[in-house]
Amino acid sequence: MEGGIHPVETSAFRDCFSLAWKNPYVLRLAFSAGIGGLLFGYDTGVISGALLYIKEDFDSVDKQTVLQESIVSMAVAGAIIGAAVGGWMNDRYGRKTAILIADFLFFIGAVIMASAQNPATLIVGRVFVGLGVGMASMTSPLYISEASPAKIRGALVSTNGFLITGGQFLAYLINLAFTKAPGTWRWMLGVAGVPALVQFILMILLPESPRWLFRKGREEEAKAILRKIYPAHEVETEIQDLKESVEKEIEEEGSSEKINFIKLWRTKTVRRGLIAGVGLQVFQQFVGINTVMYYSPTIVQFAGFASNRTALLLSLVTAGLNALGSIVSIYFIDRTGRKKLLVISLIGVIISLGLLSAIFHETTSHSPDVSPLATSRFANYTCPDYSSAKEDATWDCMKCLKASSPDCGFCASAINKLLPGACLISNDTVKDLCHKEDSLWYTSGCPSKYGWLAVVGLALYIIFFSPGMGTVPWIVNSEIYPLRFRGVCGGIAATANWISNLIVAQSFLSLTQAIGTSWTFLLFGVISVVALFFVIIYVPETKGLPIEEVEKMLEMRTLQLRFWEKRPDSLQKNQAV
Repeated sequence: MEGGIHPVETSAFRDCFSLAWKNPYVLRLAFSAGIGGLLFGYDTGVISGALLYIKEDFDSVDKQTVLQESIVSMAVAGAIIGAAVGGWMNDRYGRKTAILIADFLFFIGAVIMASAQNPATLIVGRVFVGLGVGMASMTSPLYISEASPAKIRGALVSTNGFLITGGQFLAYLINLAFTKAPGTWRWMLGVAGVPALVQFILMILLPESPRWLFRKGREEEAKAILRKIYPAHEVETEIQDLKESVEKEIEEEGSSEKINFIKLWRTKTVRRGLIAGVGLQVFQQFVGINTVMYYSPTIVQFAGFASNRTALLLSLVTAGLNALGSIVSIYFIDRTGRKKLLVISLIGVIISLGLLSAIFHETTSHSPDVSPLATSRFANYTCPDYSSAKEDATWDCMKCLKASSPDCGFCASAINKLLPGACLISNDTVKDLCHKEDSLWYTSGCPSKYGWLAVVGLALYIIFFSPGMGTVPWIVNSEIYPLRFRGVCGGIAATANWISNLIVAQSFLSLTQAIGTSWTFLLFGVISVVALFFVIIYVPETKGLPIEEVEKMLEMRTLQLRFWEKRPDSLQKNQAV
């Protein structure tokens, strides 16, 4: 799933490096907890490449789209449960304990996946990994935030976001490294256990969050940790500030009434904030980002690249651009503004999805013909549906791949892959025979001269999505709710994101099978158009505004439809103050 990166000033990074040089203990805390973000990103990226080889080892997975989707999406289902349980565990047992349990679950999941002898066991391993990912995704940034000096907190929390996208890029590199190794996908999935084990060991040697210790009345332990984090001349002030903050928090919790969701919805500012915040999180997933992150190599194969290794290599482009986009977002978010960045992002996403839809329409409608002569050279392995067809001259590669009794594949011409080829039964024996003819074997997509354009389309999609729709929904959700409701509303929005992620991950391949890849991307494009209108109408510009001003904006419904114009003087003065 796409994670959020909080915007920070460039000076915060300079302060961060300066302080890390003087006090490496702080960097050690942030890096050790940040490995949770790396695990999150690695799991998102690794399954996309591993799936190509899992299909080769398990025929049932290759033939059943639902099984492929389940292997991908069960980790997301586990993450939804992990995030819910993680919130309770954070408060009850502490941030450190929650991270240790997340690492244990992730390690167990990696071992189960690497040793799986059937798809069911593999899915069980994915659920374990998902539980760990869900817990780590919410606990790691929380631990970093509470164990960091205030002036560099934003920069250090941002490292968790960088490690998520960095983990995705690392996953593609590791996928490539193991393409020729025996056991391919087992190594790809099993290696995930290594950073989990490393983090487990590092976290055992690190302290609990000082804020949590204060809340539990263990003040002396908290003070000892703060003295390691802050310079001597600042530590007493920080101890006093933390003590007052925790006391105020406990007092508010004791005096506040239980949150009633019906009452929450009836509160105008909260309701409008939830519509904007939850809507952004849902649209972030429904414009198709995690189809690209989870299924990128498969999409590349749909575009006409037969080799698993080539598909993985080209998918590195999307992972690299995604990591770059998260950095670009930090530069533009406070210069351009949230709403404007979202609008620019969505316009680019709509253009990219339109391009992808057109490219895949061309690849499917202009696939190479099936040659009776080429097919007759593999007489014993001719696709039964092709043999029984009366109008065999009208068969092309796409029609061959849609044959289902049994499944069939396309052996391209050895002279030129765009020339007519053979339609044959799909199994390992036939695949090897095709390769011996110096021909390419296709089962997911067909040879096409437009394949490279599809990679360009995917790259454009990521370039536009990542700096805007990739990060802004998380930032808006951290700013749009009244302070007393921020926790519960943020939780509702994050849950909506995970559930939307699950729906998209579980349905993408079924959609491509039912309506075709071109129509699937066109559907995402239509949803992106709806998302654009939603952003223009419902999402306020929160750049630089205090919470009180955001509440007033929601109350008065001054949502500034002309987002490109400067704000009224009153808002600018408030921002300056």
